[in-house]
Amino acid sequence: MTPTSLMLQEALSAADCVAAQLAQDADRYAALGATLRAANPHSAVTVARGSSDHASNYLAYLIMARMGRLVTSLPMSLITLYKSPLKTADTLAVSISQSGQSPDVVEPIEYFRAGGATTVALVNDADSPLARAAEWTMPLHAGKEQSVAATKSFIASLVAGARLVAEWQIDAELKDGIAALPESLAAAAQADWSAALDVLTPARNIMVVGRGISFPLALESALKFKETSALQAEAFSGAEIKHGPMALIDDGYPLLIFATRGPAQASLVALADEMRGRGARVLLAAPGDIASRDLTLPTARIPDLDPIAAVQAFYVMAAHLSRARGLDPDRPRHLSKVTRTN
Repeated sequence: MTPTSLMLQEALSAADCVAAQLAQDADRYAALGATLRAANPHSAVTVARGSSDHASNYLAYLIMARMGRLVTSLPMSLITLYKSPLKTADTLAVSISQSGQSPDVVEPIEYFRAGGATTVALVNDADSPLARAAEWTMPLHAGKEQSVAATKSFIASLVAGARLVAEWQIDAELKDGIAALPESLAAAAQADWSAALDVLTPARNIMVVGRGISFPLALESALKFKETSALQAEAFSGAEIKHGPMALIDDGYPLLIFATRGPAQASLVALADEMRGRGARVLLAAPGDIASRDLTLPTARIPDLDPIAAVQAFYVMAAHLSRARGLDPDRPRHLSKVTRTN
């Protein structure tokens, strides 16, 4: 019998981790929301790397779509190496991290806080340097994560970002959807994505496609393919794939397309049909009402939360894929759990 990986165990624990997070810090999130409404920041910046940066991409989408603020992903070297004189007042700076240890995540938050920005750390280690650097520390409550590949902490990061926006906006529908996420995640963990294994076990490369709120899914999935299955993977927006990447597609080229609910869904379903016509081996992940789907994409209570349920299903498949390719998802080559960069 194939041994169960830590990656799979931790991915399957995400529903319980999210339930634990939602049971805590409600007053603190409400106070942060009130602070943001009073401060009325004109823009926001995210500070993160790796999977946490993909969680930041999701948070940025929610802030821009719901709050109307422009959000920038900070090139940290502007502060850590170039010492650029950034104007930080009237800005919201959010850092997302599992460990909170990397100097190039901590230093920008210290810089923004000293410059008058509202600083927030969504961090799993509440005693980390990042937690101490930020004005507002919001623990992820995902518990210790032992597998190198982040799973439960990534999902907890998405949820924490959604909570921040829900309290800032005071949106009852979003709050209700967040409250139902443990149930949504438990159901998503049971999704049958075994059809993907037949396509991806022998694959050498893959394009992962999303658009709008599903693009962070594509980014995170491509990273996990590389990290745990040694599969050369690139993430593209469905709006960009025809601008050059399509030249790579030939007969049998695998594409994983995340068509979550929302305005971008129809174009992604149409893209899947077109790519099949060009000979690509398409895995269209879409909700059950999309007849042309190859993988059934779990949904949450509202479309803006669908990526949280969707990545749960992906992680379970990815853990099995790593084993099918003869690898150990808990011990990716050349990688360690905590990465420190300057």
